[in-house]
Amino acid sequence: MAVNSTCSFTTLCCVALWSFGRASGATYVPPPNSTVKPGFPVPMNTDNPGVRKAARFGVYRYNNSSNDLFLFKESQINKAMVQIVRGLKYMLSVEIGRTVCEKREHSSLDNCHFQKEKNLQQMLRCYFEVWITPWLHTAYVPVALCH
Repeated sequence: MAVNSTCSFTTLCCVALWSFGRASGATYVPPPNSTVKPGFPVPMNTDNPGVRKAARFGVYRYNNSSNDLFLFKESQINKAMVQIVRGLKYMLSVEIGRTVCEKREHSSLDNCHFQKEKNLQQMLRCYFEVWITPWLHTAYVPVALCH
């Protein structure tokens, strides 16, 4: 009896996650009969809203840890993967560029344009790992490597 209730619960969770992923557009969640194994990283479309949101969290982490006078923002997401492990773990390869917004202004990155002055332009290639736990409304960026 315990096996059947556990199996039913697991099936219900998989169907719920699959439905949530399809409805929200947040991430790709394979259907219950998929050959994709839970916890295995899956390639994502770089235009996916969940990927873009995760990239922005990575940029926030970079900006909070850099000593640059200006804020950076994502200019291009080159590669994205997601892994379902106690939430969603995004693994992203992102190019970020220096904007005209100074850190002390606390501007929204959406309103910040990239530097036009040649001597102030700077692009960095970054690798971000972003863990998002939707049901706790938390995001954590354990890895933010830029060069």
